[in-house]
Amino acid sequence: MRALTTIHETEGLDEYLEEIEQRLLDAVSCHPGLAATVGAEALAAGGKRLRPLLVFLAATPNREPPYVAGVAVELVHMATLVHDDLIDRAGYRRGRASAWARFGPGPARAAGDYLFARAFAELAATGDKRAVSTLASACLSLARGEALQRAQTHDPETSVESYLERCALKTAKLFEAACLLGSGGDRSLGAFGLALGIAFQIADDILDCAGETIETGKIAGTDLREGTPTLPLILAAREDDAIRRALAGGPLDGALIRVAETGALDRARLVALDYAQQARACLDGHLRCEELEALTEAVVNRES
Repeated sequence: MRALTTIHETEGLDEYLEEIEQRLLDAVSCHPGLAATVGAEALAAGGKRLRPLLVFLAATPNREPPYVAGVAVELVHMATLVHDDLIDRAGYRRGRASAWARFGPGPARAAGDYLFARAFAELAATGDKRAVSTLASACLSLARGEALQRAQTHDPETSVESYLERCALKTAKLFEAACLLGSGGDRSLGAFGLALGIAFQIADDILDCAGETIETGKIAGTDLREGTPTLPLILAAREDDAIRRALAGGPLDGALIRVAETGALDRARLVALDYAQQARACLDGHLRCEELEALTEAVVNRES
């Protein structure tokens, strides 16, 4: 994909991401013990490192790369994955046994807390109070988003507006924080990150309905089985009673196939594309505008 080529041609990016990996390893291993061991397993599972990438692309070129901010946002993201798998009792993460499945709920909870703590320890060591406040605000949004998702579970009456609010809180606010941390507080780039994060989550939710195993290691249809009302499921439930009943906790037989038959995936994709366009409209001549625009394309058109 041309978009990914454009991004990876960015001068200094490969070196930055290599350094991020080493610093993540150092941050997780600096206090040996069970929590660090479980955290290291979460790190070994890999990932897109999309949030550190956003930090890098939002920063002013030809300056010292924002390593600490990149590490901090990724540690927060890793912490949320560990906790999400525990809450959802997910057995796998990116094709590997999840932390709670391998080590048990207690160690997984402790590891998630440890990763959160390490994120703030890294950022606090810089003495940048505004950066710490930015990340803390994003973490508060993450918690609110998780609570909102719990309240919406098995509710086919969830409105599109409430779903988009959840996307903003649970996903996009950390994208926004990555852009703010990388740019030193540029509000237009923060708005870019927020819109991009919503587009990313919608695309992720479409992939979950697409009928294929995705990179998380979970089988497609996880959202329907768990009763999580995502945009394609909300739209499909309005047109098909079988999907509506499945989302409410009823029989699942054939429901996932019926989602695609309603055209809900295509309509959801249009919403994702609209948010990607909103993100691009925020760039306004940024020095890495081409790379950031390419990232919006890669986010919406990804296959995993």
